[in-house]
Amino acid sequence: MFFLPLWLNGPEAIGGPGLNQRTAVDVEYGGRHPEGWMGRMLVLICLAWSLFQLWIASPFPFSLGIGVFNDTQARAIHLAFALFLAYTAYPALKRSATRRIPWSDLLIALAAAASAAYLVVFYQALAERAGAPTQIDILVAVVGLVLLLEATRRALGPPLMVVAGIFLVYTFAGPYMPEVIAHKGASLSKVTAHQWLTTEGVFGVALGISTSFVFLFVLFGSLLDRAGAGRFFIELAFSMLGHMRGGPAKAAVVASGLSGIISGSSIANVVTTGTFTIPLMKRVGFPASKAGAIEVAASTNGQLTPPIMGAAAFLMVEYVGISYLEVIKHALLPALVSYVALIYIVHLEALKAGMKGLEPNRSLRLLARLVIALSTILVLILLSLFVYFGIGWIKLLLGAHAVWVLSIILLVVYVSLVAWAASVPSPKEVLVSELQQIPDLKTTLRSGLYYLLPVCVLVWCLAVERLSPGLSAFWATLFLVFIVLTQQPLRAFFNQENLISASRQGVVDLLAGLVQGARNMIGIGVATAAAGIIVGTVTLTGVGLVMTEFVEFISGGNLVLILLFTAIISLLLGMGLPTTANYIVVSTLMAPVIVALGAQHGLVVPLIAVHLFVFYFGILADDTPPVGLAAFAASAIARSDPIRTGLQGFTYDIRTAVLPFMFIFNTELLLIGITSGLQLILVVGSAVVAMMCFAAATQRYWFRKNRWWESLVLVVLAFSLFRPGFWWDQLYPPRQEVRVETVAQIKTDLEEDGKLMLMAEGQTLSGEQARRKVVLELGEKGQQQASLSDLGLELRQADGAVMVESVGFGSAAQEAGLDLDWRIDSMIVALDRPSKYWMILPVLLLLFLLAWNQLRTPVQTESNARQPGD
Repeated sequence: MFFLPLWLNGPEAIGGPGLNQRTAVDVEYGGRHPEGWMGRMLVLICLAWSLFQLWIASPFPFSLGIGVFNDTQARAIHLAFALFLAYTAYPALKRSATRRIPWSDLLIALAAAASAAYLVVFYQALAERAGAPTQIDILVAVVGLVLLLEATRRALGPPLMVVAGIFLVYTFAGPYMPEVIAHKGASLSKVTAHQWLTTEGVFGVALGISTSFVFLFVLFGSLLDRAGAGRFFIELAFSMLGHMRGGPAKAAVVASGLSGIISGSSIANVVTTGTFTIPLMKRVGFPASKAGAIEVAASTNGQLTPPIMGAAAFLMVEYVGISYLEVIKHALLPALVSYVALIYIVHLEALKAGMKGLEPNRSLRLLARLVIALSTILVLILLSLFVYFGIGWIKLLLGAHAVWVLSIILLVVYVSLVAWAASVPSPKEVLVSELQQIPDLKTTLRSGLYYLLPVCVLVWCLAVERLSPGLSAFWATLFLVFIVLTQQPLRAFFNQENLISASRQGVVDLLAGLVQGARNMIGIGVATAAAGIIVGTVTLTGVGLVMTEFVEFISGGNLVLILLFTAIISLLLGMGLPTTANYIVVSTLMAPVIVALGAQHGLVVPLIAVHLFVFYFGILADDTPPVGLAAFAASAIARSDPIRTGLQGFTYDIRTAVLPFMFIFNTELLLIGITSGLQLILVVGSAVVAMMCFAAATQRYWFRKNRWWESLVLVVLAFSLFRPGFWWDQLYPPRQEVRVETVAQIKTDLEEDGKLMLMAEGQTLSGEQARRKVVLELGEKGQQQASLSDLGLELRQADGAVMVESVGFGSAAQEAGLDLDWRIDSMIVALDRPSKYWMILPVLLLLFLLAWNQLRTPVQTESNARQPGD
């Protein structure tokens, strides 16, 4: 079989020197690479898994009436593949065989897969006896849970296994826990049935997202990379930025951003782009630890970049209850700001060291300079806008026929671009690590511009056709399969070369992409299943209900302390847990707590803001010593100390750690509440300038080395631009408290403002007298139609006081903490005041004065500042 080497060309082909042990790359791609029939078996199983996922994502099962699986069956088959490959692709111990699969592992792999497949084979019988499992059901569930924990340890290391195990122990030991988290406990039958035989535990939402959406996007990225898009993006970054100061480092940032399109993993970004960018950064003068750290910071941020963003983005769709496009919209500006700041940090590092860029191969024309000025994410935005507005009108004009017309246009454009690219070398044929001068921009664009077409298909399906993420990924992947199969034959045809050899290479690339996509999914599939144990424990024991009181107690009710506490938990868990599992655990426990306590303090915190907060800090854990896997991978390529590389990378990522706190208190950074184009420009502009000020402060260098007070001023100015309303509120209070005397007052304020902020007093369920601020908001229902009944609230007037007559079950009023017979003594109403954006003017004036003060002093770099003998 000519595709036998596909499994054997594992991480060694992409990982760089020193990465053939059980390291970060092993965690990402698998630590075992068997030979002979065992290798062929794993290739075929990976291939079968990818084909199965493509089949269930397609509309063909329903149109043909064969191979239709419901959600539970699809999840069970998905997990069966993941468990089998986890035991066969990952050795049990470091000293275990890596070139063969022991028979014991094969038998365990079969048992694990059978435990998951049990839900498919006996689906009807399990449905008929739901809630009354037999002894065989319980036995299968116990075996499945134990083998899932071991598979998690093999694929991802001990941390997630330990956390899931602790939650299982907590399920049984509830009566013996401290009073604040105690519960009545559960029997073995109840726990195993809940966790394995229902969709509340292992086979819950997280595994469902992995089955429905994530696999397709990972496969899409794998095929795009195998087609040569990864190398094309790297070359494109170097051709645009290589001539600048510290050009290779800037190109590394841009290349990682582009890799974020095709990869949802920071470690995968490091071991692909870093193999080329880190040696070039070292060559132009960056120390090894800084070269590795820049790649780590860029790669961790690659996971924040829409449209892929890893599996967590798809989980947000389910957990927050918004569309995938909404998630992308909210995540877009923070990702853009973060990347602009990282490029600026690299520029400052280059200035400090007096570096030069690579030698340009020709003088750049004005048009080329304009192209160079565009950042990666802006290019993607423009591409998306072109698809949505530029050709979106065809959908309105032709209706259902638009798909066929655009398919013909797409085919013609693809063939034309391949013909245009045929006369220049393919990106796969150029050794970027041996670059002595920057590639020609026009030649680079020409060589692989057609790689952007699958992204156009993805955007069209998501934004114009409004298909589900899974179905959108399917059509984009199907077109990508067509590209992988035909690009080499088309190039050979236009160059009058051997068509048979080129066609064979296309088939090999396709098979390799399908196999690699399945390999990349092993860890994610196992992680989402193990995280389901944690979610199942929360739903079974009700521990989530007491987390609000517990966290409020240890933080004293201070929202900032709660956010710090959540950030620390995310970082600590993220040191050992994959981003997806970390996100599931922390968001499940902490997101409702932050929203509830924010409301108690009069701050409306959108749920998406909290979920992105958790997501950001989970990603930052990838470069947090002492565990940060991305830092270990980068240090192996850079041949630097991993701890020092991780610390340096974390200092670069401080800017990313600040963003979540800013968008919790200023949700306009998530493009929430933007009502005009001018407001959008002010928000985006002030955020970019703020982040650049913060970067200059943390690097202690702007136009020259900062004095201590200059860095402090830059931090204050950055904060003022991120939150212009903070200082403005001190000058012009946004609201004032007004005594409530009639129900009509409350109704009038609700109709005008669309939300209520009330001060209420009453007796809690525990019998204590409490007074709290209550925020009630309708959200998307529209302010002018707002009424008390929409909020689930009925009031009455008695003896000169406004009392709560009734509260609707599950309503906004109940969730805010109101109860029967509580008294509303006052409300907080909005005041008319000047726009908070006027605060930007004095901030910019101070920034100008600080720049003028620095420019009066001659620039002195670190290199020419050193004295002989230093």
